[in-house]
Amino acid sequence: MTSINISVPQQMRDWVEAQVAAGRYGNVSEYLRDLIRKDQSEAAQRRLEQFLLEGLESGDAATISPEFWEAKRKSLLKRFGEKKGT
Repeated sequence: MTSINISVPQQMRDWVEAQVAAGRYGNVSEYLRDLIRKDQSEAAQRRLEQFLLEGLESGDAATISPEFWEAKRKSLLKRFGEKKGT
């Protein structure tokens, strides 16, 4: 573990200490770690939503079937074989 020193207004400090006193967290560090985890989770959710929107906007959907995968496999094998010189 490493330490971070932060300065906050008294009102925020009182809020955090009240959350600890209410038993929601064991100490101030747990409260801050929880905030950071939530922020990381929200950032990951925003990134996922961005990827999904990009996918939706990328064009018409393709029909995925066993035949599609077989053609894809053959195409990749051909490309791989060409790069290997076989």
